[in-house]
Parts: sequence; C-alpha cells; structure tokens
Amino acid sequence: MIKHLIKKEFLQIRRNSFMPKIIFIFPIMVMCVMPWVMNQEVKNIRVDVVDIDHTTRSQQLVHSIEASNYFIFNGQKTSYQEAIKDIETSKADIILEIRDGKYLIAANAVNGTKGAIGSAYLSQIVSGAASVSSATAVLNLYNKGQSYKVFMIPALMGILMMMLCGFLPALNIVGEKEKGTIEQINVTPVLKWSFILAKLIPYWIIGLVVLTLCLMLSWLVYGITCQGSLLLVYLLAILLALFFSSFGLIVSNYSDTMQQAMLVMWFFVVCLMLLSGLFTPVRSMPDWAYLTTYVNPMHYFADAIRTVFVRGGTFQSIAHQVAALAIIAALMSVWAVQSYKKNS
Repeated sequence: MIKHLIKKEFLQIRRNSFMPKIIFIFPIMVMCVMPWVMNQEVKNIRVDVVDIDHTTRSQQLVHSIEASNYFIFNGQKTSYQEAIKDIETSKADIILEIRDGKYLIAANAVNGTKGAIGSAYLSQIVSGAASVSSATAVLNLYNKGQSYKVFMIPALMGILMMMLCGFLPALNIVGEKEKGTIEQINVTPVLKWSFILAKLIPYWIIGLVVLTLCLMLSWLVYGITCQGSLLLVYLLAILLALFFSSFGLIVSNYSDTMQQAMLVMWFFVVCLMLLSGLFTPVRSMPDWAYLTTYVNPMHYFADAIRTVFVRGGTFQSIAHQVAALAIIAALMSVWAVQSYKKNS
C-alpha cells in the first residue's frame, strides 16, 4: 500500500510543471551565488591619513595601508578637521591620525559592522608597523586560507534542506485540502502513519539528491570538499530532513489554506535560522536567547556539519548533536502522525 502512495506523490511532483524546476534550479542558484555575496569580510574601506609627524615610520605605515587589499587609500589630509569633513560627507570611512608617535583611529560607525571590523583591520596594520619585531605567530589548524566560503557552504546546505524539506511537505497536504483530494484518502483504509510516511519519503529523497548536488557544486565551483566522512554528512541531513518534513506536515495539518501554512512556516523557519548560529556566534546572544539553542535543531546541525565538513571530525565529535537531532526529529514525527485527523 505504502509503495503505491509514494508512487502517487512522485507522480504529483512530476506532473507539476513548476516543482521539478525549482527543486534543481533553487540549489544551483544558492550554491553558485550566495557564497560570494553572504560574506562578512569587509573590503574597500576608504581611509584618510593625517600625518603630522612625517617620519620614516609613519610613511612606511601609509605605504602599508596603500598596499592592503582591504583599504582604499583616500589620500593624506593636512588636519583632522579636514579629514572629518570627508567622514561627514561619506567620502571616507576611517581616519588615521599620526601625531607625536601616537596613533588615533576614528571610524564612521553609522555602519557599525564596517566601522568595527575596519578599525580592527587598521589596528593590526598599525600594531605591526609600530613594533620592529614580533614574537607572535598565528597557526590556523582549520580553514587555513580563512575563506568565508568554507564557513558558509555547510550553512547553505542546511538552509536548502530546511526550505525544500520543510516548505514542500507543508504545502502538499494543504494543497490537497484546497483541491478536495484529501477527502478521497480519508475514506480509504489507509493508516495514518502510512499516509504520513508516504508524504515524507519523497521529500527525504529530494533532500538527499539536493545535498549531493550541493557537494558536487562545492567541489566543482569552489574546490571545497568535505574533510570528514560523507556518511556523517548524509546522516545529519537525514535527521534534519526528518525534522523539517515532519514540522511541515504538522503545520499543514493545522492549516486550512496554503497562505496560512506559508506564513506560519516562514515565521518559524526565520526564527530557527537566525537563532541557530548559522551566521553569527550563539554566545554573542543574550542569555535568554541562548537558551533557545537547546531546542533548535538547526543549531545542532550547524555545529555538527561544520565539525565534519571543515574540521574532519569523527562520529565521537558530533555524538551529542546527532543524539539531540534524533530525539527532536523523532518527537516531531510522532506529532506529525498524531496531528493528522483522518475521518473515515
């Protein structure tokens, strides 16, 4: 029985002219475009220099700023007042004043991120120029090139699994409710768990196909490969797909229209994504917000997949995250079955 139900789901997907296209075009666009634009590195920072000392060391510092890939040297100004006018008219982002061997960095903090990171970059150059020799050496054990793409690609895989395995099942049952075809299922002897499982399995398969496509694009486009076991990556993806597909079915079971299901799904998906640590460290959140990570499957997935993908971690390294994902996914699956109301 369940085999025929799964076949029905695939036939419905194939007969929908839009669905197969979005399933493949969406991951390709995300993997080929987003790693380039979702980048928290700050470049093209315009710097005004006010060099009162005119010493050899200050000139060397100016040349270091000119040679940096992060800064655009905006020229030397005769006074701080002249430079601050560039800040006020948005012609400059940072001022470096050199006076009596001391350095003053003033940043335009209207864009807080650009001001803070730009000041940090400039401080490193100033510190390096101020010291003749340095006994400090930095050794990067993982992501040695410090490429932000290596950090973002595993996160994008999680986002794709969340969107495809969450939204598509949510819209599936609601779509059948609106068309009236759900009533034909309700009068059959099909068990609830068989019906729900038949709804979930196609999207699990689609999710794994999309994940494989993402891994191939990561290798072909960026030359980035998984440092750990691919089996662990697929295990994490299966658990995440189980959670979001179950969650999508729960939303659809309680929704009457497609619009209602979309809005509810979007609300929870955005919250889970922003509070998961995919983009910013969770430790920077307030204590009350950090507590939400204990029940956020995206947080466990992000931690685990980056451990495997970037660091080459083993199963022992992610056992805690796998256990938490499995428990949360199992609870959501039970809820998905129980929330489906089958009227015979």
